[in-house]
Amino acid sequence: MAFSRSQPQVHVPAALAAARNGDAWQSWTAALPALAEEYVDRWSLRLDGPPAHGAVALVLPVLQPDGSPAVLKLQPVDEETQGEPLALRVWGTRHAVGLLNSDPDSGAMLLERLDATRSLETVPDGTAALRHLSELLAHLAAAPAPAGLRQLADIARAMLDRVPPYSRLLADPSERRLLAACAAAMRELLDEPGDRLLHWDLHYGNVLAPLPSAQVPGRAPWLAIDPKPLAGDPGFELLPALRNRWDDATSASDVPRAVRRRFHLMTEVVGLDRERAAGWTLGRVLQNCLWDIEDGAITLQPEQTAIARALLGS
Repeated sequence: MAFSRSQPQVHVPAALAAARNGDAWQSWTAALPALAEEYVDRWSLRLDGPPAHGAVALVLPVLQPDGSPAVLKLQPVDEETQGEPLALRVWGTRHAVGLLNSDPDSGAMLLERLDATRSLETVPDGTAALRHLSELLAHLAAAPAPAGLRQLADIARAMLDRVPPYSRLLADPSERRLLAACAAAMRELLDEPGDRLLHWDLHYGNVLAPLPSAQVPGRAPWLAIDPKPLAGDPGFELLPALRNRWDDATSASDVPRAVRRRFHLMTEVVGLDRERAAGWTLGRVLQNCLWDIEDGAITLQPEQTAIARALLGS
């Protein structure tokens, strides 16, 4: 089916076009309408609503030739995104969104359409939402990582190399010491970095419900989307959920206790050794802090320091 000019033209949301700086990003977003037309034509799709977007991806609701709903996801191919189709194939559709087609060269994917109005962010009970996410994580992390993915060990070693020069850029000596403590905790685990298939970005907004028509017996009620996969220890997966609904944690009379309650629930449900999970979570705090410093920060985000200190017991 050739792309029909009677279909609405694809427009790139302004927020997506402005998501990054640089000529390469502007060139990629400028080419998105033509790229969308190419894959609508190649996969015989029909546009079925306005575009949506994530941090780096354009998502177009479409209909397949048989009329069934799907989404066309377009994103740049880089070290974070290139493993997404592989991870979705390994997990299958019981606990993750279904992958219907993909082109690894362009980063285009045709995915099952889920209920975008129902993520774990919409679950009123924060503890229930955390338990749902933890149960999902337990299933995802049961899969061994396939060959060809990034390795947590390599990422961790590169982080440790950056700690000394980056730490010197922090204004507060106590935050420099905290960064060093996170690095020390992760360094102790480098000999056993793990071999599980990690999602790496499993927060409440990346867990959606299937459409009613796709909710079949044996399928989970909540499905993972948008993985940035790597091979490693599942303890590296906990931080995004620990940070979700941060206002709930800070409204508690004892913030460290609230953080540890979340951490204990997750490690119990997923079945993780708490000492190892704490070390890898501190490594994830370290990663976020290094990214912030790289972007020009001279102080650490309060939630990062609160989580680190709760797990360090300081």
